[in-house]
Amino acid sequence: MGTDLTFSSRRSPVVCLHGCVASSQPLASSIGLDVLKRGGNAADAAVAIAAALVGNPLVLSLFFPMCAKINRTSLCVLSGHSPRALTLDFLEGQGYTAERPPSVFDALNVTVPGAPACWCDTVQLLGSHKLSLQEVLSGAVELAEVGFPVAELTAHHWANWVSALRDAGKELGVELMIDGHAPKCGQVFQNTGLARTLKELGERGKPAFYQGRVAQAIVDVINQNGGVMTLGDLSSHDSEVITPISTEYKGVRLWELPPNSQGLAALLMLNILENFPQLKAKGHNSSDYIHVLVEAVRLALTDALRYLGDSSHVTIPLETLLDKGYSHQRAQLISTDRLEPGLMTGSDTVYFCVIDSERNACSFVNSNYMGFGTGLVPKDCGFSLQNRGANFSLCRNHINCVAGRKRVYHTIIPALLTDSTTTSQKPRLLAALGVMGAFMQPQGHVQVLLNMMEFGMNPQQALDAPRVYVEYDHKTQRVFASSFSFTHTGHKRSQFGRGQIIAVGDWWNPSVTQGDRPSRVLWAGSDPRADGCAQGY
Repeated sequence: MGTDLTFSSRRSPVVCLHGCVASSQPLASSIGLDVLKRGGNAADAAVAIAAALVGNPLVLSLFFPMCAKINRTSLCVLSGHSPRALTLDFLEGQGYTAERPPSVFDALNVTVPGAPACWCDTVQLLGSHKLSLQEVLSGAVELAEVGFPVAELTAHHWANWVSALRDAGKELGVELMIDGHAPKCGQVFQNTGLARTLKELGERGKPAFYQGRVAQAIVDVINQNGGVMTLGDLSSHDSEVITPISTEYKGVRLWELPPNSQGLAALLMLNILENFPQLKAKGHNSSDYIHVLVEAVRLALTDALRYLGDSSHVTIPLETLLDKGYSHQRAQLISTDRLEPGLMTGSDTVYFCVIDSERNACSFVNSNYMGFGTGLVPKDCGFSLQNRGANFSLCRNHINCVAGRKRVYHTIIPALLTDSTTTSQKPRLLAALGVMGAFMQPQGHVQVLLNMMEFGMNPQQALDAPRVYVEYDHKTQRVFASSFSFTHTGHKRSQFGRGQIIAVGDWWNPSVTQGDRPSRVLWAGSDPRADGCAQGY
C-alpha cells in the first residue's frame, strides 16, 4: 500500500445485543470482549483493554496518567501529580523561563504515573468481582510475552516518534525497539519486560508498581536524566474519585471530566452552539456551519486555557462558566465574517469504551502525551515514561503554573451521553464516546455528537465524516482556527482525532419513533483514522 491511505472506512456500524467494545487496536478489542464473555463487566473489560493496548506506540508506554468513568456510579478516577521538588523556583534556578522551558522530552516533564493505581482501583471499586485483577490482565500479559504483529498506522506513528526523539537529541529505550529500529508493519514485537511488570501488578496490586523494583527503576532512569522524582512521590500516590460535570443540549446530557482535564471545553462549546438554533439548516460541513463551529471552539478553548488547572491549587468558577447565560454572552462575540490563522500542536492518546449486558458503560482514556512521552524506559519494565508535565506553564501567575504535587492541565477526556432527565431516577445511558488527540478532543466530541443529533448519522458515519481542527499555539498561548479536511488522505489525518462510539439504541435516527426504538441493541463505530475496530456479541 502506498503512503496515502484512503479516508472512508466503508464500514457498517457494529450492532449487537449483549456487550460491545471499541478501541484503536483489534487485538485489544478482542481481549476486552473476551473479558465480557467470561462474566466481567464494563470496568473489568476496560482495564483489560487498557493493559492490552501494547500494540499501539501511543500506549505501549503503559503507565501514565489516565481517566476512567463508569455511568451507573458517575465516578471518575484521575491522574498523578508532579514531583514535590518540581517548583517554579527550582526550574528558574536551572535557567528555564516561560520563553525557554525545558524540552518537551525532558525528564523534568514526567509526572507520577496514574494508570496502574487507576486500573487496580477501577477493578476493585467498579468491577464485577467475578474476575481477579490477575485474570483481567492475563490477556495483556500473553500478548506481551508471545508478541503481536504491528499494525500499519501504529508502525507509521512508532517510526515518526522515534525520529522526533532523535531530532531532539533523545533515544527511545532499546526495549521498545527491534535491533535499534522501530518495528515495521507486520513485524512481530515482543515485550517480556512489560509482561513481567503486568504479572507483578496482577499478583501484588499497586505496591508492585509504586514500591519496590518498578518504582526504583522509574526513579533511577528519571534521576539519571536530570529529573527530580523520588520514591516518596511514587509511594504517596493514590487515585482520586470525583464527580463528572455535564450540560444539557437539546434533550441529551453530555458528561465530561472536571478540571484538571479539559472536559469543560466540550460543554462550553455545546452551550455556545445552543444559541444557534438554525445550525442544522446551514448544512453539514457547509462554510456557514464550519464558521459557527470553529468560532465556538475558539471561544471555548480560550476559556478553558484561561480557567482550567488543578482545583486543589486554584479556584475554578465552574458554576459560572457552565451557566447558560454566560454561554449566551459568549455566543454574541461570534462574528459572521472573521476567522484567525494559526499553527499546529500535537499529542498521542488512546480512547476506548465498553458497554456490558447490564448497560454499564466505561469510557476510558490512556495517554502518554507525545508519542513515547520522554522516551525514557525504566530498566526491565517494558514501558516508557510520559511527558504530561510539558503542559505546565512557567508563568508565575498562570492558573496552570508548575508547582510541586500539582496536577497539570490535561487534555484527556472520556465522555458519556445520557438523556436529560431531571427526576431523581438515574439518567438513561445513550452512548459512551471519545475522540483522542490533545486539544482536538473536546471539539471532536462536539462534532461527532452533532453529526448524530443534528444530521442523523449512526456511530460509524459520525466518525467517518470529515472534521475540522482548531489549533492552539503554545508559544503565543492563543487559540487559532486552522485545519479543514474533506479528503483526510494520508497519515496526517490522525491530527483530526481518532474516536470510538458505542450507543444504546438508535436514538439519533429521525425516522424511528421513540416507541419503535429497540433500545436493547448496541450500535458501535470505530474511527478509520486508527487501526482499530468495534466488536460485540
